[in-house]
Amino acid sequence: MQHSSLKKKDWFKDRGYLHLTNRINKTDKSNVEIYVSSPKNVQKHRFTPFILKQTNNRRYKFSAGLNRRSHKTVDDKGHISSNVKMRPIMYATHIDSHIYSYYSHKIIQPKYEKLIKSDELLNECITAYRQIPNEDGIRYKYNVDFAKEVFDEIKLRKDCAVLAFDIKNFFPTLNHLQLKQIWSRILGTKSLPKDHYAVFKSITNYSYFYYDDLRQRHKGHLDEKKIAHLKNKGKFQLFEDYPDFNESEIQVYKNQKKKDGVISGIPQGSPISAMLANLYMLPFDESIVEKLVKMKGCYYRRYSDDLVVICQIDDIEEAHKTILEEMEKIKLAISTDKTEKFIFKTINNKLECFKIKNDQLIPNSYLQYLGFDFYGYKTLIKSANVSRFYREMKESIAMKSKRIEKVQAKCLTDEAVVFKRKLYRLYSFRGVKSRELPGSKIVFKNGKLEKKTFSRKYRGNFIKYGYRASDIMEAPEIKRQLRRHMIVLKKYMQQFNFDNIPK
Repeated sequence: MQHSSLKKKDWFKDRGYLHLTNRINKTDKSNVEIYVSSPKNVQKHRFTPFILKQTNNRRYKFSAGLNRRSHKTVDDKGHISSNVKMRPIMYATHIDSHIYSYYSHKIIQPKYEKLIKSDELLNECITAYRQIPNEDGIRYKYNVDFAKEVFDEIKLRKDCAVLAFDIKNFFPTLNHLQLKQIWSRILGTKSLPKDHYAVFKSITNYSYFYYDDLRQRHKGHLDEKKIAHLKNKGKFQLFEDYPDFNESEIQVYKNQKKKDGVISGIPQGSPISAMLANLYMLPFDESIVEKLVKMKGCYYRRYSDDLVVICQIDDIEEAHKTILEEMEKIKLAISTDKTEKFIFKTINNKLECFKIKNDQLIPNSYLQYLGFDFYGYKTLIKSANVSRFYREMKESIAMKSKRIEKVQAKCLTDEAVVFKRKLYRLYSFRGVKSRELPGSKIVFKNGKLEKKTFSRKYRGNFIKYGYRASDIMEAPEIKRQLRRHMIVLKKYMQQFNFDNIPK
């Protein structure tokens, strides 16, 4: 099938964040391409430190120590701690990002795709960080499609076993020597060419500083006066130059993460990290396809560090053993606490899920995969994701209400300044429809700052995602799962003053 209507992802991206070097606009694309496509330039390029931002993800899950669902967890010694998951995301400077993006999209990815497409079964197994056209040729597949394919395979097999794995500390534990060898193999060279070696060194022997360190120097905020002064000079950056950054005495750290006594890992969030993660897993993927898919008739899918294997019930232990052995060969480990085994059985013409725990079959269980809970006879959005949506809704309304109260107090008025329409667009079915929204940004033109207006496409909200997932998966129960969202939204809004009419 031809996929001419599909738009390939461009390697060049206009990044809006502030960093140590100036922002690069779309108008500079041709000049940037000349620079990043020159191996000599890349070989000599001085890569600068990443900015590290940490995002916290509160997880509301069952705690054995507390014997209930909680945001806390209890260890073997009885110590209570938060189960907040910290995600360290690193941002490269704009020019560094363009080098990473160019090498990923234009050089490494095409060679990787060519290799895995030479084996149809291998090509089908790897789903994350790739542009895989949907059967209709109108769009690319995403997590909903990949989850549906796994659930459909279980429905097709009916009585089967499912193993779900998660790789432990995936990005921070990638072995550098193995990565280098696979990288060379993809390029078809004995060792990395000098330009590729420069990119490899920058992504393995990287340095970084904390975003919070920038803010702590100015009472929790960035130095807005300095940033405004630099913008007036056409410099959309945090510091005048690198010496100015050095004088700020902000601590710069080197990658010191170790696995088996050697420095390991790559930064999560760079434009090349996802590509390299897929690259690193290639020997593992090839082994699993040979040993389980071809020899045992298993079904294997890997979405980044999430692995799922569907096999015959009698083969469950052998499949488990094979996964662990092959994972050890590439110097990675499986999270034992996240490894789950399931049996799917047809009972009274109804496909049901049983979790295997301590050699016992637990009924009314579900397989959790790519944000969905699959019970066999029904599919729902992962409950934690729905809870997060309602939590964000509540926090957003409270924050907007505080803003209203501040403005009312400052301007001595009773008039509200936030409209309900925006909240409806963000958190209800009224925001399902795509539309153009006005936007603006400050650009430096002809020696002065100018405000440039533009329109951006509003792509929908969580409710749209749920409705679309319901249609793709042919699971009307997902829409029923979200049916109370408007009632909840109005209930939250009643607690605050959102009257737009002057009193």
